[in-house]
Amino acid sequence: MNFLRQAWAVAAKDLRSEVRSKETVNASLSFALVILLLFSFAFDPDAEQVRQISGGLLWLVFAFAGTLILNRSFARELVNDCLDALIASPATGAQIFFGKCVANYTLLVAVECVCLPIFAVFYNVKLPQRIALLFLVMLLGTWGITVIGTLFSAMTVNLRLRELMLPTLIYPMLIPALIGAIQLSTVLLGNDPLGTENQIWFRLLVVFDLIFTALALTLVEIVLVG
Repeated sequence: MNFLRQAWAVAAKDLRSEVRSKETVNASLSFALVILLLFSFAFDPDAEQVRQISGGLLWLVFAFAGTLILNRSFARELVNDCLDALIASPATGAQIFFGKCVANYTLLVAVECVCLPIFAVFYNVKLPQRIALLFLVMLLGTWGITVIGTLFSAMTVNLRLRELMLPTLIYPMLIPALIGAIQLSTVLLGNDPLGTENQIWFRLLVVFDLIFTALALTLVEIVLVG
């Protein structure tokens, strides 16, 4: 219980900071909308091929926009040596990391919820009747992005080229989760039946999230303290 209280204190601090400044969400949302707009000109929204790659386009936007939020996760703590003060606080490395994950996850899901209906309008895609399943896929896939992105954000926070290093490091790690999320999203956006052959992707997302959450919570103390 104490673990969750400390983690929530870190998450609440980050969320309050973002609500006041709105710099990260505004940048991420603007970037996502620009990508959606550019892709809408590149593809014919009425073409059947677009519906077949709709899941890939959607998660491409989510992954690109997400790195902007994740990159700022620990970078905002560099001002006035706040990161050193945070590490020296009573909260453990795992609590700090989990609190950062919760804050990043909340911001990412908020951006995705804004982007999804805009994506549907730009690409003439009808939101599926099973919107709850699509939202579940978004939640599972986004948690995988958040956990890995937050961990590598801590690892690259002191690098001068962290804006370039972070996506270079996390995208290869995210391939299994992105493949599963893309496959499921494409089926759901196309209103196709979700057969038993696609249910394995749900299990992949759940296992991916559990494994990397456990690994990150175990390794983050070494990453932060050394």
